[in-house]
Amino acid sequence: MPTTTRRDFIVSAAVASAAFGLDGWLSLPTAAAARHRHHARHKHQAQHAQQVRAKTPDPPRGHFRYTVGEAEIIALYDGIWEKAHDPAYFSNASIDETKQALAAGGFTTDFVTIPITVFVVKLKGKIILCDAGGGDQVQAFNPQSAFVSGKMIRHLNEVGIDPKQIETVLVSHYHPDHIFGLLGKNTDAPVFPSAEIIVPAAEHKFWTDPAVIDRLPEARRPLARRIQAVVAMWKNVLPVDGEDEVVPGIRFVSTPGHTPGHTAFHLSSGNEQLMFSNDTVYVPALCAAHPGWHGVFDQDAVLAETSRRKLMDRVVADRMLICGTHFPWPGLGTITKDGAGYSVVLRTA
Repeated sequence: MPTTTRRDFIVSAAVASAAFGLDGWLSLPTAAAARHRHHARHKHQAQHAQQVRAKTPDPPRGHFRYTVGEAEIIALYDGIWEKAHDPAYFSNASIDETKQALAAGGFTTDFVTIPITVFVVKLKGKIILCDAGGGDQVQAFNPQSAFVSGKMIRHLNEVGIDPKQIETVLVSHYHPDHIFGLLGKNTDAPVFPSAEIIVPAAEHKFWTDPAVIDRLPEARRPLARRIQAVVAMWKNVLPVDGEDEVVPGIRFVSTPGHTPGHTAFHLSSGNEQLMFSNDTVYVPALCAAHPGWHGVFDQDAVLAETSRRKLMDRVVADRMLICGTHFPWPGLGTITKDGAGYSVVLRTA
């Protein structure tokens, strides 16, 4: 298909699906609770951020079901981050280049659209949660940004699942928009009290090391303190080394770089496969189309690029489905190699 035709389709499809009402496939072309030391300043910023409302509408239905072999996947909408443009977002791509990549994908250039989707897997009689969203506990401290999360539980209830029914939670990494949904907003009480929480051992070791706090940037220290004071004390947390089958049908896939122990999840059922890329491939219009762009949220950007390319090459080679926490809702797609980057075809709900 000629590039111009494809891009014409992208723009019209993206506009139509902006309200999450289009049922079809959307192609993305290659082009690309915390406490702080300065408490008073950050409290003011948090209050200001709460006054900023997301411009992106919620999907009409906050859940989306599909099957992979015998597995049922339920995508749950948790919220969205409308991230203000920042020259530090990528160390080797400018704001103008970022906007061009977003425009090429048919997205607004006013901000970077970063949805948050949580995935439930029902397989072999088990109910598994893949990450837990932000739990309405993540603030955007930039006055131009809006960060909304914590809607996952409502949508979980809508599909008839009580949090107490969740038997296993797989954690990809310990960033707030992936784990704060595990902790009560004001109490730190476990939201999924009956679940075994399986985490990558390298990730758990990094964040629970008391010495890491002084090595982290100031903004990350409250996160490490909360992990060490709460999550590290839970008896139901199981750190797992390597790429074991952590539950029947799902294996860990090591994808370090975004964080030291960042992990993807590989589901296999019958002849079908699905890769939960988590934050290995976060915003496809940017880091799938431009896998060499080095993002500020990647702790080791060079290693993150290596992991990203390796994972996408595997998905392409095996012709498997791919989903991602920050893919456009409902977070499901296919991927092909396209020149120096990758082209993602995304499912719209």
